[in-house]
Amino acid sequence: MSIIQQEWGQTADGRAVDLYTLVNRQGVTTSITNYGGAVVTLHVPDREGNLADVVLGYDTLTPYLARHPYFGVIVGRVTNRTGGAMFYLNGVAYHLSKNAGQNHAHGGLEGFDRKVWGAQAEETAEGPSLVLTYLSPDGEEGYPGALRVQVIYTLTHDNALRIDYHAAPDQTTIVSLTNHSYFNLAGEGAGSVMDHVLWLDADDYTPTDAAQITTGERRSVAGTPFDFRQPTRLGLRARDDDEQLRLAGGYDHNFILKTTPDHPTLVGSLYEPTSGRLMEVWTTAPGVQLYASNKLGAGEPVIGKGGRVYGDHAGVCLETQELPNAVNHPGFPSPVVRAGDVYRQTTLYRFTTRPA
Repeated sequence: MSIIQQEWGQTADGRAVDLYTLVNRQGVTTSITNYGGAVVTLHVPDREGNLADVVLGYDTLTPYLARHPYFGVIVGRVTNRTGGAMFYLNGVAYHLSKNAGQNHAHGGLEGFDRKVWGAQAEETAEGPSLVLTYLSPDGEEGYPGALRVQVIYTLTHDNALRIDYHAAPDQTTIVSLTNHSYFNLAGEGAGSVMDHVLWLDADDYTPTDAAQITTGERRSVAGTPFDFRQPTRLGLRARDDDEQLRLAGGYDHNFILKTTPDHPTLVGSLYEPTSGRLMEVWTTAPGVQLYASNKLGAGEPVIGKGGRVYGDHAGVCLETQELPNAVNHPGFPSPVVRAGDVYRQTTLYRFTTRPA
């Protein structure tokens, strides 16, 4: 077990950025930067014991400083899309920054993914950890109240990347945090993930409108391309004549999970048959956003690690979170956190293998 800290560059205004590499007793490694809390690398074994990096990203800091597809970052203060970039809280209208047409997405113009976080590495009994902290000031991106945020990454000795989120406001606000890693269990840059096999323990999902804003409906997955209650190849039904898939250009939808806030529940898994790698998803969050990187190849080519081009479906995100736009849908679990209370969420991505 070890933790290696190295200088990784600086922001345009001269703030130092570091890269922390965590190594567990099994030789699994992850590198995480305190810029945006991005998971830069994650090397896990295949069924033969060969390690490969299974998250998309960049080799250097510079591309992370530019606009990018949220590779591996912490997203907040509220992830996903908020309709009309506004909400009401205690009868007061709050107007958020607009960075997705007339809507607000992933924390806004300068969200948590673009902050330099305080960082402290620690060796724990569970495994090496990196504790990241950030103080979001009152009014940042339009959100009320100052918010003290702590995100703890732990690389456990049983080969899980555990993420513990804590956020404490000084006045009533809304919070929904997630990690936006793109996984390819064949190895980053290995091509499409549409042959990965997905299982999600979700009976319902939240449909969206043409702007990908949730409508407030809970729709059954039964008889639709969104039914992953049995392990199913991602690409099997991705081109079905389904209105929701057409609107989003593929899978970019939130599923309603059967969880409790007290203890992480196994809610899904992702399996890559060639390598045998299996990733379990455990969480306390009520929802998970499935994004199959449908539009990654649109526009300018995305050049990732080693100069490899990341095209459409180069990775798959399983972003555990509150239900999208929940503050504007009374029927969804509330994302409101009051002064004196603490937002908590825990997610584990646990890696094992299956025999051929």
